[in-house]
Amino acid sequence: MKVTLIGAGPGDPELITLKGIKALKSADVVLHDALASTELLEYCKPDCVIVNVGKRFAQHSCNQDVINHLIVEYAQQYGHVVRLKGGDSFIFGRGYEELEYAERHGITVEVVPGISSSYAVPALAGIPLTTRGMSESFWVITGTTKDHSLSNDLSLAARSSATVVVLMGMHKLPEIVETFAQLGKINLPVAIIQNGSRPDEKIVTGKVGNILQLAQAEGIGSPAIIVIGKVAQLADKVKEISQLADY
Repeated sequence: MKVTLIGAGPGDPELITLKGIKALKSADVVLHDALASTELLEYCKPDCVIVNVGKRFAQHSCNQDVINHLIVEYAQQYGHVVRLKGGDSFIFGRGYEELEYAERHGITVEVVPGISSSYAVPALAGIPLTTRGMSESFWVITGTTKDHSLSNDLSLAARSSATVVVLMGMHKLPEIVETFAQLGKINLPVAIIQNGSRPDEKIVTGKVGNILQLAQAEGIGSPAIIVIGKVAQLADKVKEISQLADY
């Protein structure tokens, strides 16, 4: 019996690791999330059992306890279970909870790290989370805590000069903006990237003072990554250069 936790990357199916592909090819069962590209399932064997256990805010098809139980049940019944999760399973992916549960039931677990959307999606949009003269560090914070409240870490991050990346935070955008506004940072650049790395990617840029209106006007929703800090303005420079090249 074996479980392999695979981080599928930010959405583009080509951003999974080679080790992840090899594990998919040997899987007897794949339990996949909503944010993991279904194109990756083409690597599975014809007789592989494929189960969608995707979870999204306010649209949970399976809660975590059910997923944990399925991992163990399928491993005992079939042998090798792959748990395919978007991004990296150890960054707000509950990967450790699944590892711990499986190991308590005597099942060997292997972790295959994935490319995290927290840094990959901004990078693809031309936003470096750190760059000389603008940002020396970054925070990655979840917008969806266990009790559905805004993380207390956000107020700490907002007081720093670091780049702040918020995952799963669109439903908390008004509160996030207010946190920075109360510190007098209404002119701090913000970029929101929806469906990052996918063909239907949308990017909106602005400042703390107007990003709410801009995001609403552009119809930006989940899943999206929010980048707050001086580096967020660099997405506009990349767009300008691209437009000049096309011209």
